[in-house]
Amino acid sequence: MTSGFNGFTKQTVKFWQELKKNNNKTWFDQNRDLYDEHVVAPAREFVAAMGAKLKKIAPDILAIPKVNKSLFRINRDTRFSHDKSPYKTHMGLWLWEGAGKRMESSGLYFHLEPPGIMLGVGLHVFPKNLLDVYRAAVDDGKTGAALTRIVTKIESAGDYGVGGEHYKRVPRGFDPDHKRGDLLRHNGLAAAIQSKIPQELYSPALVDWCLERYRVMAPLHRWLRDNVVAKAGKK
Repeated sequence: MTSGFNGFTKQTVKFWQELKKNNNKTWFDQNRDLYDEHVVAPAREFVAAMGAKLKKIAPDILAIPKVNKSLFRINRDTRFSHDKSPYKTHMGLWLWEGAGKRMESSGLYFHLEPPGIMLGVGLHVFPKNLLDVYRAAVDDGKTGAALTRIVTKIESAGDYGVGGEHYKRVPRGFDPDHKRGDLLRHNGLAAAIQSKIPQELYSPALVDWCLERYRVMAPLHRWLRDNVVAKAGKK
């Protein structure tokens, strides 16, 4: 897929800054054209361009420049939240790989929330059908050791972090003193890097800027794709 991505604009950043101050339907309706032109349109172009580049490290990446596919909805689900603000105050983009459903596959995430930007890979929270598969892969001597090496390498690469540890104890059925007990306590597994908004945001160079950082984290994505998502799909 070809793309005409030329970068986001100063108006993209301004939209999110102003929405944070005016999180209501009246303001959003008045600025809908700004949202469509400076957020949605370049986001679609970025997804197409990023998807093409990511083929180098994730050959079957799905980059679908549509809302509820690679573009997350701006509307918040407020049904079970005390915060009734109707809109998210950040842009989230998701490109995923594997046979699983969109949010049940490992993928690569782009998050813009002025004054910062965040890139991530992995699965923030494991769906129930993946959690047991993940734990078995961590417990396995070969795949578990490979994951430890991947995490160590990412965490030593600079400002990258690996998160997802959730439970206080190693889950029942595993040695409480398991050498990979920290990973067994996870309910998700993701790597991420955050920074201030770079100048590249405003040019086509953003795609290569992101690719450079995704490359560092990609081994974690591939481990999840091959050892968790793919194996869960065979059950």
